[in-house]
Amino acid sequence: MNQAATNSASNVLTKIVDTKAAHIAALKIRFPEAKLTPKVSDRSLFDALKAPNAGFIFECKKASPSKGLIREHFDVEAIADIYHHYAAGISVLTDEQFFQGDMDYIPKVRARVKQPILCKDFFVDSYQVKLAAHQGADAILLMLSVLNDEQYRTLATEAEKYNLDMLTEVSNEAELKRAIDLNAAIIGINNRNLRDLSTDLGTTQELAPHIPADRVVISESGIYNQAQVRRLSPLVDGFLVGSSLMAEADLDLACRTLTLGHNKVCGLTCSDDILAVAKAGAVYAGLIFYPKSPRSVSREQAQTLVKQHRETGPNIKFVGVFVNEEPKAIAETAKDLDLFAVQLHGSESEYEIEQVRQALKELACPAVIWKAVAVDADKAQQTIQVPANVDRVLFDSKSKQTGEIQFGGTGIAFNWQQSLPNKPASMLAGGLSPELASSASKQGFYGLDFNSGLESAPGVKDHTKINAAFSALREY
Repeated sequence: MNQAATNSASNVLTKIVDTKAAHIAALKIRFPEAKLTPKVSDRSLFDALKAPNAGFIFECKKASPSKGLIREHFDVEAIADIYHHYAAGISVLTDEQFFQGDMDYIPKVRARVKQPILCKDFFVDSYQVKLAAHQGADAILLMLSVLNDEQYRTLATEAEKYNLDMLTEVSNEAELKRAIDLNAAIIGINNRNLRDLSTDLGTTQELAPHIPADRVVISESGIYNQAQVRRLSPLVDGFLVGSSLMAEADLDLACRTLTLGHNKVCGLTCSDDILAVAKAGAVYAGLIFYPKSPRSVSREQAQTLVKQHRETGPNIKFVGVFVNEEPKAIAETAKDLDLFAVQLHGSESEYEIEQVRQALKELACPAVIWKAVAVDADKAQQTIQVPANVDRVLFDSKSKQTGEIQFGGTGIAFNWQQSLPNKPASMLAGGLSPELASSASKQGFYGLDFNSGLESAPGVKDHTKINAAFSALREY
């Protein structure tokens, strides 16, 4: 970033702090201090984040100085209704001038969730702390880039009166040392440089190892995907995520993707199973259009299943699975069902893949093309070739262990440690079960594709196994 931009970004923080006194004066007219009845918090953000596995603080944020308007249709209650399924705590932006926040968002969110509420603002005055407690907050943000030690202690003393937790934010080594010396229990490492507004996840990697083990450590800003979460989770207790979620039209799907990854359950044959996998956290639902499969559905059956789910269930992206099918038939099915992707699970060549792409184009169907690539589960290592003209590759097991050569639906896992091309962009399939889910999720693939490992019989999904598998995916 050039010097002019750096100065401009630095001026934003200075301007926010400099104008805070006038904003507080306006708040005192709206919420007279003498009439405040601050509540003692009974929800602990510290305890929520200390629970096993990484915790997420998801943020209700309409706008920001760096991004402008983030979420045009901002319904804080609808946002809370989604967040409560996934978050350990919920952050509510209350700064009005720069973030289009509102103190009245806090009681609205608190009434709809059981999680602790973090009041996110630029705290510089004890009145703000008292007001946050009055509105029902359980925690406040204290930024060491804004406060000196004396100011921090004054605000901390006020917060302790109401049992409010304090998320103490640091962005460099000097601020971290101060936070530790100030005995901050929850330390948030802001990956955003508040002087030039750039983000660098290396800030968390640099600072987190120096924080005492008895503190809760949160990584803030710049968290956009599961790969980043996996990378940083050994170093921290949780993540604060706002802008990346608020920018997504489908917030529930975005929460699933961030917390669990891009996972698919294939071979779905009934509405109840589709609903179960969506609620468990799957992003993709696989429908098999191959008559020889015990999990096959007809186009008419699929139309009924897709229609029923889209009318009543959480959004999920439908993927159609085809084996050496005519390109025109694939494209027509994809168009009729508005499939997100067509998965080619036969011996399709690059030429045949291109024919499928052309057929989709002729029908103006936006479905992307996935290609299943066979990996021999009977060999420890092999050279794998993948087609260059697909949008995503899915590695699946083939095996002779059942007598005949079988590709897909084997229930057998191949050797994940072998060298495979472009793992971070590829799906992993083959014998995945609740018992293998956690270890499979650590192999660096884009997502996992479950099928027979979640069944009680071919085509009949076991909801207990579904929930167990997706619970295992949160073990980080």
